[in-house]
Amino acid sequence: MRIGQNPAKKANTVAKPERITVAVLNYIPVIGGFFSEMPDVLKICLTSIRQHTDLPFDLLVFDNGSCEEVTQYLADEKNNGNIQYLILSEKNLGKGGAWNMILSGAPGEIIAYSDNDIYYRKGWLSHSLRLLETYPNVGMVTARPFRSDMAVCSATLAWAANTPDVVYEEGSFIRWEDYRDFNMSIGNSEEELRTYFQQSVDRRMTFRDQTAFVGASHWQFLAYKTIFNPFLPFSMERPMGQVKHLDQQIDAQGYLRLMTPYPYAVNISNSLQHTPEIPPEFVSDVLGNTNHASGRDSNTSFVRRMLDVDVVKRFFMKLYNLIFDWYIKND
Repeated sequence: MRIGQNPAKKANTVAKPERITVAVLNYIPVIGGFFSEMPDVLKICLTSIRQHTDLPFDLLVFDNGSCEEVTQYLADEKNNGNIQYLILSEKNLGKGGAWNMILSGAPGEIIAYSDNDIYYRKGWLSHSLRLLETYPNVGMVTARPFRSDMAVCSATLAWAANTPDVVYEEGSFIRWEDYRDFNMSIGNSEEELRTYFQQSVDRRMTFRDQTAFVGASHWQFLAYKTIFNPFLPFSMERPMGQVKHLDQQIDAQGYLRLMTPYPYAVNISNSLQHTPEIPPEFVSDVLGNTNHASGRDSNTSFVRRMLDVDVVKRFFMKLYNLIFDWYIKND
């Protein structure tokens, strides 16, 4: 039997979401090994979004089965008003499962998706939005130029070739330092990168006074929410490794894939020890005065160098993967 009336019935208005939802996917199952520095990386990511986003937005964080320490931090951030929407999954649904919920459930008209290891520079959102709203039929805009896979940019290249108002160029336009820093953050060696950099080209175009590079990526992008409807739900057999399906489907449907001409998004990966693109004072402000990179003594530095020897690294990474598979994937 009902007692009294629900007071919500007397409410005349409800809160409306912002036009743009910034959505971050997080997964930190343990604090150790590969994930040792990830809680700090996550803090850098969320703080840079909060401090360097220059348009109104709501922040949505989807946590994909992280450990208790991390979910408690996220809950505290929501309680402090720094996160507007927080989804805590009991188990890891994989990236495809998380995308199904984020890309269909985000309340904004526009979604700015991000992995949890991205540092954002000031102006990233407004410059991304300018490309999204200037170019026609845009599928995704990534806030950093890099030499993207042209196999998933056929629709963009065809549009540029068949549109009279487009100025299309090929050449070396990305600074070597920006190219090197990004690609080394995803595990490439500088020697290999220099060779490829010298042998490859950038592709950029200008349309209605707005310059964009050809390409984009699933790790960070801005897009209209409605374009994802034909792709959902994603069905991925593995938690990772099939994430390029989104890039492929965007291209197959004829959408443009664009990148901003300036590197507004910085890929941190899983460590803050080699992040020349992030101001040290920003890291200090967020994490305190601990010097994560240079505060190690000579003995620690020697151990670090030994662990970076290729044969040693391969052995311990294989051992770590076996342990991770046993304790995390089989849990």
